[in-house]
Amino acid sequence: MGKTMIEKIIRRAAGREVKVGERVWCDIDLSTARDFGGANCVLQFEEVTDKKGKVWNPDKVAFTFDLQAPSHSEKVSNNQKIIREFAKKQGITKVFDVDWGIGQHVLLENGLVKPGDVILGTDSHMNLLGGVGAFATGVGNTDIVASWFEGTNWFRVPETMKITVTGKFKKGVCMRDLLTHIVGTLGADGMFFLATEFYGETIENSSLAERITLCSMVTEMSGKVGLIMPNGEVLDWLVGRAGNEVKERVKTLAADPDAVYVKELEFNVDDLEPMTSCPDAPDNVKKVREVAGEHVDQVHIGSCSNGRFEDITAAFEVLKAGGFKVAPGMRAIVTPATREVMLQCAKAGYIQKFLEAGVIFTNPTCALCTAEHYGALPSGDVGMSTTNRNFIGKVGKGSHTYLASPMTAMATAVRGKITDPRDILG
Repeated sequence: MGKTMIEKIIRRAAGREVKVGERVWCDIDLSTARDFGGANCVLQFEEVTDKKGKVWNPDKVAFTFDLQAPSHSEKVSNNQKIIREFAKKQGITKVFDVDWGIGQHVLLENGLVKPGDVILGTDSHMNLLGGVGAFATGVGNTDIVASWFEGTNWFRVPETMKITVTGKFKKGVCMRDLLTHIVGTLGADGMFFLATEFYGETIENSSLAERITLCSMVTEMSGKVGLIMPNGEVLDWLVGRAGNEVKERVKTLAADPDAVYVKELEFNVDDLEPMTSCPDAPDNVKKVREVAGEHVDQVHIGSCSNGRFEDITAAFEVLKAGGFKVAPGMRAIVTPATREVMLQCAKAGYIQKFLEAGVIFTNPTCALCTAEHYGALPSGDVGMSTTNRNFIGKVGKGSHTYLASPMTAMATAVRGKITDPRDILG
């Protein structure tokens, strides 16, 4: 019987054969903590070890500062200082401070993620790294601390779903719309504790940014991880960052032709329309044209789901087609995922044009994924965002949020009401 990707990845990390449903101890390739939760991990580790403990391998521990970057309060500043001092004490050099951007993206850009890696993090959307074939998962502080002792953690080997995607996106439609359609089709528990492998011509021809988007909301369907083995330009990009070992990993960890899947689904994007997750749940999905005209107070483009250069470029093209001007009274915010992405936007001339159009262009952070950042919504306001969750009050008590693609979000900013981007792009 053939093996799925997740079975091969866990087999590699466990050093032995594994089977679905089995609980297995795995070697950890990278254990990460962010500024939110990271200080608690440090304090717990030092309490357990009476401040005398050493992490198992400083080269396999990383910290990222992305939720509140730079700090907006004295409390946050003190927590970040705790992390910096602990890293210095432990000899941990992979500290990506407030000037770097969203943790998962920064780890990718710095060559710290390879296909088949087992990665822990204090972020529930760590699994977007499955876009390059890594088994990354969000865990609690205690799991992070435990991994710092021995470099291991245990997992239950999940079953796997297979999704095949065919066709080409029409103008104004993109991978985010497919993802939203999948969330609406499967529902909040449609991938419950499953690994999901993505295949088909649409996936094979997709960019890194698109793969990140596709895997970023597996969590919102209760999935464990979405997995795509790198190929083409994505493989070349990853080799350039993480080394030639990537190529061998792809060969040895790809699923076998006779791998067994608990469920197989097919989607075709030829006739897909712009989609949106309506308040107050990611799986409350409708076509954008069904809610067109609804009032929106604020638009945010960014996050781990849609903060890459390609995402911002898509939004820029809509703004350009709309005459480089947002609607009166509209608060429009664009947040690049990382410093590298921000530099790309600067070199392309986007930032000046955004600012002239009345768009707020911020430093790279997780930004408005939560109300813990500048731009939180007041009670009663309605936002549209490219983030991955829209539970009531997520970005402000009493507020409501639509989730959509960068193109739909910018079209809404231009018109001041929910707008199908095709109405502007033509």
